[in-house]
Amino acid sequence: MNNQRAQEIAVSPIMANVTYNGTPVYIQNVDDKNETARIYPLDQPESEQEVPLSSLIEN
Repeated sequence: MNNQRAQEIAVSPIMANVTYNGTPVYIQNVDDKNETARIYPLDQPESEQEVPLSSLIEN
């Protein structure tokens, strides 16, 4: 996923269908400089992690 689209999803009030390793996730914020995103699985909001934008897939 590219930086711009990840930013759009992060700020949008509409939930986008994004997955990380096949798991549906919520994008909290995007770090343009490092090209990473702070995410968590929809069913585990306590499991936050930072991942490369390239590993996120919009379905």
